[in-house]
Amino acid sequence: MPTAAPTDPPVVTVVHAPACHFCHDAEEALVALAQEHPLVVRSVGIDTDEGRALVAAHRPAMNPLVLLDGQYFSSGRLPRKKLAKALRALPLVQVGA
Repeated sequence: MPTAAPTDPPVVTVVHAPACHFCHDAEEALVALAQEHPLVVRSVGIDTDEGRALVAAHRPAMNPLVLLDGQYFSSGRLPRKKLAKALRALPLVQVGA
């Protein structure tokens, strides 16, 4: 019987700015979401080389810029329900496959 190939957990990247309340809120929300959904959260400062490159590539209207598996997801206040729905739609992570 074939078994499902292991799937890596989704990666949520938050490009944050200093003293940004939406950025802080997004990071707190992602910690809570990680309790319900397998995911990896990456925090990238907007003033780093990677942060500047991501902002140049995606041109967000507000901070934070949020990427899901490297693709633009949102900017500004994190849409929690939309992200939870997107995470549920992804293939499940296979543990011990």
